[in-house]
Amino acid sequence: MLLLPAFSACNSDRVQNTRELALEMNDRKIKRVTDAQLVSTADEWGKALVITARKSLTNELAKTPGGPATPLCRLEGLPVIQKLEKQYAVSIDLLSTEEMKNPALNPKERELLDAYRYNAERKLEQSDNVQKIADTLFVYNAPVPTDDPICRTCADSAALPLVIWRVVFNKREIIRRINPRKLR
Repeated sequence: MLLLPAFSACNSDRVQNTRELALEMNDRKIKRVTDAQLVSTADEWGKALVITARKSLTNELAKTPGGPATPLCRLEGLPVIQKLEKQYAVSIDLLSTEEMKNPALNPKERELLDAYRYNAERKLEQSDNVQKIADTLFVYNAPVPTDDPICRTCADSAALPLVIWRVVFNKREIIRRINPRKLR
């Protein structure tokens, strides 16, 4: 009788270990993924992540009208965005014009952000894109429309209202999470 609880306790650990083992085995499967498929996946996931993050940030900004928006614009304390970052192993940022000059950003990425600034100054159409950085990262950028509450609240310059969503994907994590059966 005393051994029955001990066996049932071990059984739940075994089930948990089985799930972890199945995930580990799935991660180690050989997957053939081309660069085009990686870019397409980063673009698809980036769009979905930005839509979700935008909705969350817009809701939070609406809850604090006239309040301090700076922590929200830095995406601090937003559980939805933290959950997305953990689930997809990404980094999600909201860049304003000052942050775009950050020397820590890759030179290729700063050039692209300068192009966004150029287009904003001339009121040209902006579009999202994916850039491959140093063979290990993919960066998805999506400009926020100037009439969006996020842009009106988080832009650091009223003369040049420009805010860009930035989602950084690790190539390895994309491959790990990708379903090869769903690739185009």
